Amino acid sequence: MLLAITVVLSLRVADARPEVLRAITLITGILTLVALVEAVMGHQRGIAVTGSQLLLVGVAPPATMLGTIRTLRLRNQVTIEAVLGVLCLYMLLGILFTSLYALIAAFNGGAWFAGHQPATIAHCLYFSFTTLTTVGYGDLTAASNLGHTLSNTEALVGQIYLVTVVSLIVSNLGLRRQNPVGRG
Repeated sequence: MLLAITVVLSLRVADARPEVLRAITLITGILTLVALVEAVMGHQRGIAVTGSQLLLVGVAPPATMLGTIRTLRLRNQVTIEAVLGVLCLYMLLGILFTSLYALIAAFNGGAWFAGHQPATIAHCLYFSFTTLTTVGYGDLTAASNLGHTLSNTEALVGQIYLVTVVSLIVSNLGLRRQNPVGRG
């Protein structure tokens, strides 16, 4: 349900066309109902939950980015909404890698981590955010070359995003642009 709300809110922030917003709201509503039925039946990792996650990872980041850019252009000023937008993108990046790790583990019969640790969603989420933030506790490590490559990619992307995009937006918080776009 939280995934559905996130997708719909990200489209609202992006000022998506009403027909797109209605269609996505309908789809997420249906997926949420099916996920609830699956949960009641004991299938917590069913197709509806996976579908909701893929919808979130596919729709929310571009919608959040579009909404942040529109807000910046409209106001010609970096606002707290822009800061929250870039931070939401950072969080969604961690969720994207969580989904990748879980998907690859599903194709590998649940194997992802060294030491035969189960690739549960909780473990994948924990691993993703400790990698993204480069904290790296060391209690979970990827078991394959693909895992090592994806982990390194996530760490690099996460750090580059923080030191470029987030720092640029935060350092300009409240500053107004002198020459708005389209005014010469």
